[in-house]
Amino acid sequence: MSIFKKTTLALAISALAGGALAQSAPAPAPAPAPATSPITANVTVVNDYRYRGMTQSNYKPAIQGGFDYAHESGFYIGNWNSSISWIGDSYPTGSNTGGVVSAPVEMDFYAGFKKEFLGAGFASDIGILQYYYPSNGIRQAVQNTTNCGTTSRATCGTNPNTTELYLAQNFAYGPVSGFAKVSYSITNIFGYYNSKGSYYPDLTLNYDTGVMGLTLNAHVGYQYISNTQTSGGIKYDFSYTDYKLGITKDFGGGLIGNISYVSTSNPKVGTAYLWSTTTTQTAQSGSGKSGGLISLTKTF
Repeated sequence: MSIFKKTTLALAISALAGGALAQSAPAPAPAPAPATSPITANVTVVNDYRYRGMTQSNYKPAIQGGFDYAHESGFYIGNWNSSISWIGDSYPTGSNTGGVVSAPVEMDFYAGFKKEFLGAGFASDIGILQYYYPSNGIRQAVQNTTNCGTTSRATCGTNPNTTELYLAQNFAYGPVSGFAKVSYSITNIFGYYNSKGSYYPDLTLNYDTGVMGLTLNAHVGYQYISNTQTSGGIKYDFSYTDYKLGITKDFGGGLIGNISYVSTSNPKVGTAYLWSTTTTQTAQSGSGKSGGLISLTKTF
């Protein structure tokens, strides 16, 4: 989720005057700058939708977009959406479903409060985020450790809808900016059985090179999945670390491009990746294999 803020350049109005009037009369005052709209929107195309390092679109392109409302008090609310395939990929036709699982969209709804309590450039941010996946056809297994244990923890039909609380501290000092953030789930997280209380701390850094609108980006995060289970002396730990390095180009007019390299620790037990769908591609590599991302975003 990203919250975009649009800026508007004020238009200056000048008047022509000649002779003695130009020498004695004061110059007319410029017209007031038009008010910045509290509502912004964004649309993105990307070659692979990665969230916390894990592919959500089976390493295929995705289209995304949303809008935000930000009040001058610091309160904001918004919605962001993306095409996905990971839920449907996990349940191929006829596999414990009796039909086709449909879940092609992720819809995020969030609200919070963001204010520069510590000083200019240091905005504190607190909020709540609901990940909602309109879906049907998912087989609902009996929700217990027997049916949803170890490797089946992510494929037993646990509701994928997730609610998180988050707290972030943004910072900007010269050409360096970024934020430190912690997200905490108050429900099961992304369809993992008995995962309430999972959390995700992460750090993002940006460096404005001052050259051709280029900014360097770096990110690291740790997705902890609560209530790790053990079977036969083997620990089935779904927690992992993700990394990202990239460069962003501001083309002006609200158009931004990004090229990044993303990787994760991609946990597995033996030869089985714990984060994977049942499709051939992700079953062989997991959902968090290293790869390149290319995206183009337009803000309005």
